[in-house]
Amino acid sequence: MPARKTLVLVVDDDIRILRMMQRILELGGYRVLTASDGEAAFNLLFDGETPDLVLLDIMMPDMDGYTVCQRIREFSQIPIIMVTAKGNDEEIVQGLNAGADDYVTKTFSTSELAARIRAVLRRTSLWDDPAQPALYLQDLTIDFARHRVSLRGQEVSLTATEYKLLSYLAHNADRVVTPDQILEAVWGEEYGGETHLLQVNMARLRQKLGDDARSSRYILTRPGIGYTLVKHT
Repeated sequence: MPARKTLVLVVDDDIRILRMMQRILELGGYRVLTASDGEAAFNLLFDGETPDLVLLDIMMPDMDGYTVCQRIREFSQIPIIMVTAKGNDEEIVQGLNAGADDYVTKTFSTSELAARIRAVLRRTSLWDDPAQPALYLQDLTIDFARHRVSLRGQEVSLTATEYKLLSYLAHNADRVVTPDQILEAVWGEEYGGETHLLQVNMARLRQKLGDDARSSRYILTRPGIGYTLVKHT
């Protein structure tokens, strides 16, 4: 039986760009669904086969990409790559804060788009550590075998990127790891220097853990050096 092809949902109100991205992805071996607005995207998400990844344009009429991303995050942790026309830091950070896993600008090359998709999909392939099935930190539990995180007995809903970030810190508990080490381990070596990805995801992770960066119980910031997950406070 042939292997199942990865299914990507592309959402963009510009039909020319929509068809171009569809063609690029199909030539790359992906199956593609397309939607020209947020409502059409939700219809596909609810009524059809669940895609493995969403490529989501930011600037769309009626419902912009930020809103679509936030609404998707209300019921799904599916990987989302925001497609931005401007590519400025403010737009990128706003997209990441809305729940996106990554971004690409509309000046992208075919190889850059393919690399971003591979990197995001790679982060959904979460590693296991049979020698360490779970880690208990005060009232936080990280279950590596089942890829679950719970706080005071309640499961915490994390994106694949957030889980991998926490898992990496947990596997290096009580050690200081630098931003570059984290970016390479979690995002990939091609993400060197993209500290905004780390900062936004770290902030989202801390928020979900009820952690305050100024008086953290779990993830400590070592100014000018990096981060460390502490086993005991």
